[in-house]
Amino acid sequence: MSSPPTPHRPAVRGAGRLAAAAVAAAACVAACAVPAHASPVATGSEPVVSRGVTIPAFYDPPAELPSADGALVRTQPLPLGLSLPGLDGRPLPGTATRLMYKSTDANGLPVAVTGAYIEPAAAWKGGGPRPLVALASGTMGQGDQCAPSLALEHPLTVGDGTLSIGYDNLAVYRFLATGAAVVVTDYAGLGTTDRLHTYVNRVDEGHALLDAARAAQDVSGASVTTESRVGLYGYSQGGGASAAAAELQPSYAPDVKLAGTYAGAPPADLAEVMKGIDGSALAGALGWSINGFVQNDPSLRAVVDARTNAAGKAALADTSTMCVGDAILRYGFTNSRKWTADGRPLADLIAAEPKLQAVLAAQRIGTLKPAGPVRLATGVQDDIVGHAQARQLAVDWCRKGGNVTYEAVVLPDLGDKLLTNHLAPFLTDQGSAVSWLTDRLAGRAVTSNCWSMPLQP
Repeated sequence: MSSPPTPHRPAVRGAGRLAAAAVAAAACVAACAVPAHASPVATGSEPVVSRGVTIPAFYDPPAELPSADGALVRTQPLPLGLSLPGLDGRPLPGTATRLMYKSTDANGLPVAVTGAYIEPAAAWKGGGPRPLVALASGTMGQGDQCAPSLALEHPLTVGDGTLSIGYDNLAVYRFLATGAAVVVTDYAGLGTTDRLHTYVNRVDEGHALLDAARAAQDVSGASVTTESRVGLYGYSQGGGASAAAAELQPSYAPDVKLAGTYAGAPPADLAEVMKGIDGSALAGALGWSINGFVQNDPSLRAVVDARTNAAGKAALADTSTMCVGDAILRYGFTNSRKWTADGRPLADLIAAEPKLQAVLAAQRIGTLKPAGPVRLATGVQDDIVGHAQARQLAVDWCRKGGNVTYEAVVLPDLGDKLLTNHLAPFLTDQGSAVSWLTDRLAGRAVTSNCWSMPLQP
């Protein structure tokens, strides 16, 4: 495979295809849009530009990182794109801080991760000290301009061929309204300009989420402490990250006082999920997955290169700087047969290649018992992050003795591979998910419903 462009390399493509969508979205939130050529925060080095969007110098990692996981590298004030002045002078819904902190990647190497911490204006009325929600965003893309912390500042980002919307900001604000503090991770390589984002890598994502919870405790002005209860929240890619973090917490971050985890539509079995993504509106995510695998294990480059054609190689390089909006417009409903050297779909290639099979097997979530209570929700019509594999994760956890609340979200079929069957549960289940996790943060106990699994869809 040809080397994907490094994150700092400008990539300007597809502006015409994005024009209509950008104009419509900008009419709603134009005041929050990031200019396509915004000035960098820091000076003294070449600014990092991804698809026409200048990445603030804050996101350039230093040459050396602290030794402790979760240790802060740097912080700076983060203006929220949607904020109002409060009567007491504090902004509503809270005061945000941009973070860079140290984590450990799947290869055991130090990695700089960025994110954001928001100190809520609302008081916490539950028991104990103010709790913390560590939120893992759903799929945003692989370009640095797609980072969730940037989406908090600019809910709509429009560049030269890029479109990103901070859809998880809604969940962030709902938790802040309860009085819980929130920390958001950008994941390894998303935002930070030194590497590609290792999309759906369970260890990288789980570690980044747990280390974000650690980092939040040391933010100046933060009211959360080492005694604060911590909840993990995520849907889709974020659901996989929160699920992985719940499994990894006992061994990786036992100091994080995990009170509960919400995992919505988790991609637990990537072999099955990739079949659902192929040919769907989110087909570009296949490129993010493969790019991430190669970032984690460069020896896969030769394997991928031998099995992709020129169109496939170009798509991998192109998607490496894309956000969800541009990927849908450029590669929506693409069949992976168009990218492979022999015309077989990607799933067939993986099934025939032991090394690729091993890569996906290593990403399987459900081989470990999750710590604390977990609420797992999955839409029965979800054809992107398939319902069956998400339900199987609940079964796997139940068999290991996990405290699992399984929620099958029953909705009508809203269209084949249009993303609608995947997004509808994200919206309809969010209120229940926030309430469930807030109860755990308040110290309220919950009983597993594993006994009901044979009766549930």
